Amino acid sequence: MHIPITAATPQGAGQAQQDAQHYMRSGSLQLQTLPPLALYVHLPWCIKKCPYCDFNSHAHERLGLPQSRYIDALMADLEAALPAIWGRGVHSVFLGGGTPSLFDPDAMDTLLAGLRARLPLEPGCEISMEANPGTFERERFAAYAQAGVTRLSIGVQSFNDAHLQALGRVHDRAQALAAVEEAAKAFKTFNLDLMYALPGQSLAQLQDDLETALAFAPPHLSVYHLTIEPNTLFAKHPPQVPADDDAYDMLDAITARTQALGLERYEVSAYARDAHRCRHNLNYWLFGDYLGIGAGAHSKLSFAHRVVRQVRLREPQLYMQQALQGRALALDEDVARSDLAFEFMLNALRLRHGFSLRDFTERTGLGLNAIEAGLRAAEEKGLIERDFARVRPTVRGYDFLSDLQELFLSNPS
Repeated sequence: MHIPITAATPQGAGQAQQDAQHYMRSGSLQLQTLPPLALYVHLPWCIKKCPYCDFNSHAHERLGLPQSRYIDALMADLEAALPAIWGRGVHSVFLGGGTPSLFDPDAMDTLLAGLRARLPLEPGCEISMEANPGTFERERFAAYAQAGVTRLSIGVQSFNDAHLQALGRVHDRAQALAAVEEAAKAFKTFNLDLMYALPGQSLAQLQDDLETALAFAPPHLSVYHLTIEPNTLFAKHPPQVPADDDAYDMLDAITARTQALGLERYEVSAYARDAHRCRHNLNYWLFGDYLGIGAGAHSKLSFAHRVVRQVRLREPQLYMQQALQGRALALDEDVARSDLAFEFMLNALRLRHGFSLRDFTERTGLGLNAIEAGLRAAEEKGLIERDFARVRPTVRGYDFLSDLQELFLSNPS
């Protein structure tokens, strides 16, 4: 079903309230409590599209960068969504893209002020922002911190100029080093994104990238295997990448080196020091709720009798036009009861410490019988360990995560 939600203005308030009541109608679930709520804000512009990227991002030279109009559209989008989350606190905000650091600090200050005026941000709310070294200017990151950003995530990907060029990145090694140095001065918590198994990359080159990153003592490190996604330039013209065995050697080297330096691998692709885990991403992995605003943003929202997924209009110009009229949604539908168990397990099994069985029942509204067959099969294969309170993937489960997740694909609910 598709449910347009009008803006929460005096003229549209009645319709917005009616839509909120629509979510409260009887359904097949019985959720006793609602999970934590996060906010995702999508800023879809980049300097140029990378050949491996399948995100909703657009080159700003072609489309322009209408910062003030886009922020107005975001605020209208948020106001239209407020009745569905009324009274709920927000524990984390993530500004993603695209390249949010293309927005200047004054625009970011306006955006964050608008969010604070409309949402009850909880004390200590984590506010993360993605940044690209190609947009780096001295003192720019400090200005974002002054605007209210508490955590910066820098898309370095590599410190090797040849590999950066192969990835289509707009920055070089020198810009990456300068950006990370500036971020380390401006933020207590920052993240570096690295990629491995890059075209032509050797184990020694991966280790050099890793050592360069670790020299800055990052509190958080995200490391991703380069994946060839459909509908990307790399899918049409596949590059020559390292063999699977070489990629596994790279991952083993990353895990061993980070562990030796006190960075815990708390999620398949995430390593962090104590108290520096990404709260926003943990909320995704534990099937928390999130409201997504911005072009193409996704939401997952829970109500007493249902879990709802929403998708905003994808094309930026159309999104702005429709959001300003209170009609940003392209899709609004219930998550099928039969899909809930798999969707929960798909994410929660990525966590090294697993999940509590109580979280499963509270956040899906399902009984443990919905996953018992899968848990039994996973335990027999040595992919998980469990007790009466928690389920955790084993080291073998991490090595064969896709096989582990697949065990829950066809479970009845």
